[in-house]
Amino acid sequence: MIYVWAIAIYLLFLVGVSVSKSRKVKTQDDFMVAGRGVTAMFLVGTLVCTWIGSGSLFGGAGRAFRQGFSALWMSAGAWLGLAIVYYLAPRVRKIAQYTVPDILETRYNAASRVLGTIAIVIAYLTIAGYQFIGGGRLLEIVTEGAISADTGKIVVCVLVVLYTVLAGMSSIVALDVFNGILITLGVIIAAPLALKGAGGWEGLTNTLPETHFTVFGAPGVAAALGLFLPTFFLLLGESSIYQKFMSATDGKAARRAVIGMIVGVIVIETVLDATAIFGAGQYWTDAAFRTADGALNRATTETILLQLAFEKLPLMAGILLLIGGSAIVFSTANTFLMVPSTNLTRDIYQRFIRPDASDKAIIRFQRVSILVLAGVTLLVTTQFENILDMALYAYTMVGAAVTPALLAAFLWRRVTAMGGMISIASGMLGTIVFAGLARFGLESLPLGFMDLPLDYDYIIYPAGFLSFASLIIVSLLTPPSPKEKWQPFWE
Repeated sequence: MIYVWAIAIYLLFLVGVSVSKSRKVKTQDDFMVAGRGVTAMFLVGTLVCTWIGSGSLFGGAGRAFRQGFSALWMSAGAWLGLAIVYYLAPRVRKIAQYTVPDILETRYNAASRVLGTIAIVIAYLTIAGYQFIGGGRLLEIVTEGAISADTGKIVVCVLVVLYTVLAGMSSIVALDVFNGILITLGVIIAAPLALKGAGGWEGLTNTLPETHFTVFGAPGVAAALGLFLPTFFLLLGESSIYQKFMSATDGKAARRAVIGMIVGVIVIETVLDATAIFGAGQYWTDAAFRTADGALNRATTETILLQLAFEKLPLMAGILLLIGGSAIVFSTANTFLMVPSTNLTRDIYQRFIRPDASDKAIIRFQRVSILVLAGVTLLVTTQFENILDMALYAYTMVGAAVTPALLAAFLWRRVTAMGGMISIASGMLGTIVFAGLARFGLESLPLGFMDLPLDYDYIIYPAGFLSFASLIIVSLLTPPSPKEKWQPFWE
């Protein structure tokens, strides 16, 4: 029961801060981009907390349990992506828009804005959905089944909506430094204790397969890159990160924040995956983590960090890790409801329906959007079997549909409006089609020279190819964009 009380106090604290911040929200800038006054330190906290979500806590940790250190390929995509984002951050802040679709229309056309908005909403509701699933599993574990995972999912949804609706980006940024500290302390303290419980390094290597300690693991190179590429391309087109750059005081603060984010993400995700592997050393032969035929249960292995905290770690270390897990769920869920609601408000309502809407009307519309999107998100959670598949689908949706056109806006003067628009459309369509084929059980697609595996681990290959190929080919076949279109992105 002490675990439940600890998490409850933490959640009440979050809501209390949000209520306090809501009194200061007066304008569109306040709600969408925290008044554009976020310093580098706060920006680091909110960027790290945005990235470290249930995809890492559950999907990445579950993969680490099943496949070992090769699971870090999923994180490594973000590490390389951040190095490129470091170069783009001040240029994004200088443009000073509100959303990524704002940028897409500025460089391309209104159709690109709409298509980009659709892709981002689909992806981000999927990401918000697996935060709800992860939070529901957390409540089920700490209440020992008194709250089911499905009921817990709804409870988490209600709390996240309340937290986000009150003050928007202002409340998110205000608490993410605190959440980042909780997350970091939780995993750093848990890791050595989990390794000790597994019998030290010698006990761990004797228990787990040798492939757990190889670079590419049992699945091999193609699967490792199938984890790396969606994360890499998602990071490069990650709307919540760009929206938070637009919240920064200036371009220098945005760039300094990227350096802090690189350090934070590398440390936290490496320790998270390592802790999951140490947990695997303790639960490898546990029947609860196996299916009836003896295979590892994907859904159960995704709860390894929570199981460790609740069953194996000393009381205070377990409480800290569980509160850190709660921080991961909430700090990510509110952002991934905030961003698509901003897209709908800014890129559809304000752009096409009511261009002259007052700040009060805009904030009211966005708050209603958050409520509606949360309901849709609960429906989305019923369409997937596990969190890792949801993560890879969402990452590919952004990485294939949005990232190529967004990068080209800053890096290729020759890209045209038609090239950018077709790229977004083909990346989005490719992701939906190939994910649909994977979901309905088609194992591979014969291409003559090879069979393309139809699994969420591999959908980035066809979707990304369609997007990049159409971007380049269509741009080269259409007249160059006028100077006024590309010049703001190069100054």
